[in-house]
Amino acid sequence: MHQQKGKKILIYLFLFLIVGSINNTVLTKIKFEKITSIQISGLNQNQNINILNSIKELNLKNIFFLNGNEISKIITSNSLVENYEIFKKYPNNLDIKIERTNFLAKINNNGKIFLIGTNGKLSDVKFSDKELPFIFGKPKIDEFIKFAYVIEQSKLSFNQIKNLYFFPSKRWDLELKNNIILKLSKDHTKFSLDQALEFINDRNFNDIKVVDARIKNQIILND
Repeated sequence: MHQQKGKKILIYLFLFLIVGSINNTVLTKIKFEKITSIQISGLNQNQNINILNSIKELNLKNIFFLNGNEISKIITSNSLVENYEIFKKYPNNLDIKIERTNFLAKINNNGKIFLIGTNGKLSDVKFSDKELPFIFGKPKIDEFIKFAYVIEQSKLSFNQIKNLYFFPSKRWDLELKNNIILKLSKDHTKFSLDQALEFINDRNFNDIKVVDARIKNQIILND
């Protein structure tokens, strides 16, 4: 409590000196330097420059009274950004480090193909030439991200997936690159995925074509 009161007194004293001491010749000579340098890293050169130019349009004054919300809006409006940090290098430099999103799959959205990133945003296909699984159906992006998390927590890698099928019942099927189909449960998705993976990894079932795990604690195999 005493420390808080002491801090408040110092703040009030500082404000009094700034506002009340209009004739204080020392304070009138204080000048805050404008931001003269902004470094952005994490994306490719063109993408970094685009963000930089947008930030420069804010006409930032100085590092001490920086409006972080305006900068944040510019950075997060870019679909390639997963996370970012802004470092203030006093007296007049900013260093912005960006973490690029990872693309998980492709999807048809209103007749155009997009990439879905781990940040839950859609990006133009030109931003990746990596082979990615294709999503058939019309899941909401957050529904896919939740399902992607289930896959991430399993022993299955996205690199093993050829296609994903989403049904109006909110259920998913997976087609693997070895052409095996996994039919998963709507209500016990992770459990059914784990069960299905046990069978396809069992050498005694080399000829499996379909693993139906839609019913809990029951596996149906079709060759």
